[in-house]
Amino acid sequence: MAKGIKKITRRLLKSETGSELMSRLLYWYTKVVHYTTRWNKKELAGFYDIWDKEGSIILICWHGRATMIPGFWNRKHPLNALVSLHNDGKLMARLLEHYGLGVIGGSTTSNAKAAAVALMKSLKQNHSICIIPDGPVGPGMHMNMSPLYFAQKSGKPLIGITYSCKHARIFTKSWDDMMLPFPFNRGIVRTTRPFYIPKNATPDEMEELRQKVEKEMVAISMEADTALGRTPVAPGTKIKVKKNHFVSEA
Repeated sequence: MAKGIKKITRRLLKSETGSELMSRLLYWYTKVVHYTTRWNKKELAGFYDIWDKEGSIILICWHGRATMIPGFWNRKHPLNALVSLHNDGKLMARLLEHYGLGVIGGSTTSNAKAAAVALMKSLKQNHSICIIPDGPVGPGMHMNMSPLYFAQKSGKPLIGITYSCKHARIFTKSWDDMMLPFPFNRGIVRTTRPFYIPKNATPDEMEELRQKVEKEMVAISMEADTALGRTPVAPGTKIKVKKNHFVSEA
């Protein structure tokens, strides 16, 4: 049964009509989850204050906790998200567009140069950007360096955001351990402090800062899980090497 559903899903994603249908279904599902969940959002007030002060920011979230993030965007400031160009990425791109976000196509492994130019142009126009730093191949909750480079060049703060819900399905066979919350739920939204990356930071200092951001991102995700009585999802070791095939980094 499950394999049959996966085959149908893959076929739908390959067509424009099917991808649009699935994105609309996902959009309305996430909207229902948002409106029927009692969220602890006390940290968002300070997060929005920083965003208002800076005008634009570099927002990051984990691949496995990205689905519900658009619902926390308050629409006061333009936000453009970097989305990979594979089928799953196209589905996410359509979902983001339904929420009103801008989309920049590319990743660290595909269309990287053009995407980097578009992201910097966005920041120069005082439009915020969102990057998933463990995508598109993982391992989950292991951060790559790219968001720090944009923060360093633009002077804008780098801020992480995550969430957890008491009742949710964790897709443990996927490389990102994706969380899909259920409606009528309890949830927590957490953010990191803002990280400012010095323009004269050395490669060693950049790596030290990368580790600090990653450590705080992992911590707030696991703390949110624990606060809701869930077993915390830890950083993964699986890498997506091609569609539906994974290898272990360990």
